[in-house]
Amino acid sequence: MVTRLQKWADFLVSAVRTHPSQNRIESLEVHSDFGNMVSETAIVSRDEVIANIKKGVTYSTVFRTAMEKWRKGQDVHLVTINGVDYLRTDAENKPVDQFDDVPEL
Repeated sequence: MVTRLQKWADFLVSAVRTHPSQNRIESLEVHSDFGNMVSETAIVSRDEVIANIKKGVTYSTVFRTAMEKWRKGQDVHLVTINGVDYLRTDAENKPVDQFDDVPEL
């Protein structure tokens, strides 16, 4: 019997870089999720992630356990307030990017 791992999202976010003077993410460290493996790291811009989410691409946060295994975090959502897009992992409608517990690059 072959055990198939569940695909969590199209891309997995393992770290973020926050702009020092704004509450806005500048870039994200992402990995492709192939279901049975997580790919190598790529750094992508906030704008690229927003454009991809608008096209239906999915993102979730991911963490490494002490045993070096990946653990799924929260799904990443797009929230638009007064015409400005924000990336969030919670359901709050606040004008700020929010990634709880995701480490900084």
